[in-house]
Amino acid sequence: MSVLWIVLGLVALQRLAELLYSARNTRRLLARGGVETGAVQYPFIVLLHAAWLVSMAVLIPPATPPNWALLGLYLLVQPLRIWTIATLGDYWTTRIITLPGAPLVRGGPYRFFRHPNYIVVCAEIAILPLAFGAVEIAIIFSILNASLLSWRIRVEERALIARR
Repeated sequence: MSVLWIVLGLVALQRLAELLYSARNTRRLLARGGVETGAVQYPFIVLLHAAWLVSMAVLIPPATPPNWALLGLYLLVQPLRIWTIATLGDYWTTRIITLPGAPLVRGGPYRFFRHPNYIVVCAEIAILPLAFGAVEIAIIFSILNASLLSWRIRVEERALIARR
C-alpha cells in the first residue's frame, strides 16, 4: 500500500471521527437551546473537504513519494487542532452553533488566535497536497477554502457578537 493511500485513509478517518463528535455536540447544544447560524454554508464546507480528499486520491499517482518534511509539517499542525477541539470540548462543532448566555471560550489557543481551527484547516489544505507534489490541488483548494472561510467567519462573528 502506498504512503499516499495510508495518509489519505488516516485523514479521512480523522475527519469522520470529528464529524461524529461534532454531530453529538450539535445535538446536545441544540437540546440546550443552542441556535444554528449559517446552515446554508455547511454543505459547501463538507463538499470542499470531501472534494479535497477525493481530488488527491484521484489525481495524485499512488506511487508518488512524499516530501517527508512537508508531511512532518502537516503532522506538526495536528496538536493545534487537538488543542482547539479539547479547549472547546462540548461546544466544538463543525457547524456554527451558539448557546445564548454561554461565555465565549477565551482559553487554550483562543488566547492567541480568534479562529485557531481555521488556521489549522488552511495549513492542512495547502500542506498535504504539496507533500505529494500536487501544487495545483493546493492552490485551487486553498483559494476555494479562503473564499468559504471569509464568508463563514463573517457569519460566525455576527453570531458571537452578543456574547462578547
